[in-house]
Amino acid sequence: MANGGIIGKVNNPTSSTATGVWQQEEQYEAVRDGTWPEKPLFTTKSARFNDGSSDYLNITPGSDGSRVAWTFSTWIKRSALGAMPIFSTPGNNSNIYDEFYFNASDKIQFSAVVSGTQYALRTKRVFRDTSAWYHIVLIFNSNNSTAGDRMQLWINGVRTAEADLEDTTFKNAQNYNSATNKSGYIIYLSRVTTNTAGYYDGYMSEVIFQNAAVDSPVNKFGVANSDGVWTPIPFAGTYGTNGFNLQFENAAALGTDSSPNGNTFTVNNLTSIDQSTDYPEVNFATWNSLFRRGTITSTFTDGNLTSNFAGGAQQFSLTTFGVTTGKWYAEVKWISAHGNGATATGILDMAYTGTADPNNAVTNAFAYFGSGQKNVSGTASSYGASYGAGDIIGIALNCDNNQITFYKNGASQGVISIIAGVTYGIFGSEYDGRVASLNTGSPPYAISSGNADANGYGNFEYAVPSGYYSLNTKNLGEFG
Repeated sequence: MANGGIIGKVNNPTSSTATGVWQQEEQYEAVRDGTWPEKPLFTTKSARFNDGSSDYLNITPGSDGSRVAWTFSTWIKRSALGAMPIFSTPGNNSNIYDEFYFNASDKIQFSAVVSGTQYALRTKRVFRDTSAWYHIVLIFNSNNSTAGDRMQLWINGVRTAEADLEDTTFKNAQNYNSATNKSGYIIYLSRVTTNTAGYYDGYMSEVIFQNAAVDSPVNKFGVANSDGVWTPIPFAGTYGTNGFNLQFENAAALGTDSSPNGNTFTVNNLTSIDQSTDYPEVNFATWNSLFRRGTITSTFTDGNLTSNFAGGAQQFSLTTFGVTTGKWYAEVKWISAHGNGATATGILDMAYTGTADPNNAVTNAFAYFGSGQKNVSGTASSYGASYGAGDIIGIALNCDNNQITFYKNGASQGVISIIAGVTYGIFGSEYDGRVASLNTGSPPYAISSGNADANGYGNFEYAVPSGYYSLNTKNLGEFG
């Protein structure tokens, strides 16, 4: 598998501080296979937010909770970079508000403002991986007698040390009452309206808020599995006043609170198609929004699953994951297309660093053109049926026997031999604003039938060929 897309590893996963972690992991596996009788809350879904359509959730507490002690936890997979909110409480004016966000430099920051004075925590580290899930926990504990513990930031199970923060003015926030948790002060998820106004773009999973709970998050939200990878576990903690747990399990009501409090959020601009099965343990490949070669200016929506091939020059989009071994299946739906040699669906060497489009004489590029031809490392010849707007192209990549088979709307177009020993990613190519949506298992468009792979993962329009698997980290760990 190409590097990227794996949930972050933690330091010293087998150290004494992890005592009990492995027991929790066993409980987690028992929940997954249904053998644990008392099943705590645990999600297998996420919500997909688009900043372009101003997607967000909000709730207004009806009573005060603790404003000096609370914990916020979420799993996040970014789709774009730059300034972007996680959650915020704008207060009643510009003199009191809370913001938790990625800043313009892609650093994580929490700002608590009162009477114009800002108390902040900001990382030196940047977070620019759009293929990976991050677990982010913010602990607010302003009445802590230890100044350095008044705000804590945990990333993938590891606390961010003070030496790794470039803003530590939070230490001055002793006994500060946050805007968050005050009656009548709206709480936004994926939106901020104050200093860094904007919307989040990407995925969120398992969003948990605990009131008056500020203990270590290590054993509450995740564990380091046997590979040292930080992984979510069922949450069995307490919530307190105004606490909530958003699992995103109800596609028709994505703001549903799964905690006993019933603090359901109002949904704004999200629809049922924005529920995703891309979540921290089963991380699906998407188009790589950071991939840029030459004149490529494609734009991305739907959690980087839809690519608009903008501009007058030929563009191409490549997946975040690549594979060298195993058998893999994906679908590309052409929302709009020229339906000729400019429309291409195929696989490309992930090590490719050139600027030429794979439609040209590029080694280790294999494609099916909208004209019906095939392209083998730059040489075009007859192949199958033509295709265009509305058609779904299936891709069955067999890295074990060095073959690829393309399908048009479920019908095989024939087998093509490929070069062995190459790490291949999936690509789509077009120009002039044509659009393609990628489905590696969690589609951004409605599916009329519904087909999973042999592991039970994925939701495809057409049947997955026997022995082939959807392109996600769980399958990659087993078959890649």
